[in-house]
Amino acid sequence: MAFSSYYPQLVSQRRELHQWPEPGWTEFTTTYYLAKKLKEWGYDVLLGTKVVNPDAVLGRSEKDVEAGLQAARDHHVPEEFLKATEGYTGAVGIFDSGRPGPTLAMRFDIDCIPVQETADAAHIPTKEGFRSKHDGYMHACGHDCHMSIGLTVAKFIVDHKDELCGRIKIVFQPAEEGVRGANAVAESGVLDDVDYFVGSHIGMVAKYGEVVIDPWGFLCTTKFDVTYTGKPAHAGIEPNAGRNALAAACSATLQLGIPRHGSGMTRVNVGMLNAGKGRNVIPPNATMVMEVRGETAEINDYMADQAMAIIKGNAISYGVDYDVRKMGAACDMKNDPDMIDALREVAKGIPEIKTITEKANFGGSEDASLLARRVKDHGGKVAFFVNGADREAGHHQFNFDVNEEALDTGFKMFAGMVKKICGRK
Repeated sequence: MAFSSYYPQLVSQRRELHQWPEPGWTEFTTTYYLAKKLKEWGYDVLLGTKVVNPDAVLGRSEKDVEAGLQAARDHHVPEEFLKATEGYTGAVGIFDSGRPGPTLAMRFDIDCIPVQETADAAHIPTKEGFRSKHDGYMHACGHDCHMSIGLTVAKFIVDHKDELCGRIKIVFQPAEEGVRGANAVAESGVLDDVDYFVGSHIGMVAKYGEVVIDPWGFLCTTKFDVTYTGKPAHAGIEPNAGRNALAAACSATLQLGIPRHGSGMTRVNVGMLNAGKGRNVIPPNATMVMEVRGETAEINDYMADQAMAIIKGNAISYGVDYDVRKMGAACDMKNDPDMIDALREVAKGIPEIKTITEKANFGGSEDASLLARRVKDHGGKVAFFVNGADREAGHHQFNFDVNEEALDTGFKMFAGMVKKICGRK
């Protein structure tokens, strides 16, 4: 099974997707682009509640969804397609070889982040004319690369269908940022028949020509939005009549220096605090956007429990009400040993890969972990690798970019795993 040159496809798709970034749960134009290509190549395509369990959705705003739907209409996405999504983004393409064999799933995330892309002439997307056209949003984490790799692997599968057995699922997952999307995809059951699961991230801890086949340090995490509700009053005449929600939130933020856990890594962060109505009004409302992380589920739960106690305690202290909404979650992830062996063998066969790194600290959270856990819970095996890339800047920065040759190594890694798992013996 030869690797033809799919490089032009990889680059053209990535550049098209880079221009129209969409934040989590609003990726309707992106989903249409992906689903249209999959259908053209003969895939059965699942959408809407066949991919997403509405009861397990985290961090989804109906207002943002409506804006995403309107943006899709403005991009001439057919109303029939939008109706088929049932208001939920993401798609799963299913290839069935018609021959007995394992079921393989590969996951590619599709959302962007709220960053304004630089207009610097030295920035390659600016220089080459594919800079983001969506003000305030950017593919600054490589998800445009992930999607292009996924689509190109889908085309590779069709091109080599007579050499394959079993079934293959190409999972385009919404809302990875903030780890909001995978939980609902996992709970849809679309992966419950999967024998092997493979995911990846571009860049991160590895440079171009390097692949990390057994990354560690996937932090469990829980994301919360905390709302304090007090009572307004005149700050000069009658401050005693008010209940200061801002003071409660500030106090809670300062107290969130939770004692760390002796068994592993921990993190806590309040990323946003919005409050108040005016200079001379006792603040009746405050919202904290926060997260905790832990090296294991036990440590993460400890951090979350301690945070909730502090949040509740400050509500009592300041005489305000409080509400907590869970907005995202991810768990830890460990590759199965024989899947690590498979990744190593595939990487050895790719000339562009000069360094195969066994272990490296991923150092963050990835909600592919929830998909992997679902597969493991149903008896499957999982692997996640880091596809090295040279970066213009760090992930989530306004001038992030990667060398596009890295798309080719990522594609060849996934295509190699397709051959190894679903190739006819």
